[in-house]
Amino acid sequence: QVQLVESGGGLVQAGGSLRLSCAASGRDISSYAVGWFRQAPGKAREFVAAIDFHGDFSHYGNSVRGRFTISRDSAMVYLQMTSLKLEDTAVYYCAASVRSTSRAESIYDHWGQGTQVTVSG
Repeated sequence: QVQLVESGGGLVQAGGSLRLSCAASGRDISSYAVGWFRQAPGKAREFVAAIDFHGDFSHYGNSVRGRFTISRDSAMVYLQMTSLKLEDTAVYYCAASVRSTSRAESIYDHWGQGTQVTVSG
């Protein structure tokens, strides 16, 4: 059973940057397509970005396109977040799929516990 662990969250001022990381234990993360989602208080979980198994293809949610970049290496999947806005405040989750990338949560087989990102004005 794979376990996903997110790290890199924290408090940042608007306009700043953060990089989130997602690591897997129990199985090589390169076996999975990986997505990032986020959930703000009182809101539904939202698709942020996803990357395929080899890092050749990625896609983004409309609200983050052009500001966030998803990438991966042999050990981790990253979410580089720049030009952060107040509305980016949320718990960020990584999720892994053995099938493909998707905006749909149902595709993902495994989820991390999340890391809090708070953007202050």
